[in-house]
Amino acid sequence: MQKLGDSLYHLRLLGRMGQTVGADLAQAFNADRIDNKAWAVMINNCRACPSPQRCHAWLTANDQASSPLRGCRNAETLLRLKRAAEKDKKV
Repeated sequence: MQKLGDSLYHLRLLGRMGQTVGADLAQAFNADRIDNKAWAVMINNCRACPSPQRCHAWLTANDQASSPLRGCRNAETLLRLKRAAEKDKKV
């Protein structure tokens, strides 16, 4: 069984990935789009990633992107939150 990565490191990676793709996780939490449990699941998904170095390198090379790094364990959720944020901006 793979050991999970450092919680704080992966929280930061997740936050950076959200910013890079336009999914503001703090705003999503404040808007009740994600709750504590969903937030914890996302962090643990990230912590279980076998290649956080690849993610870190990708984030370093990309200030903005239309979607998360291929293989991101939180891609579906991040894209859903991004679409919801874009919908809010149109209103």
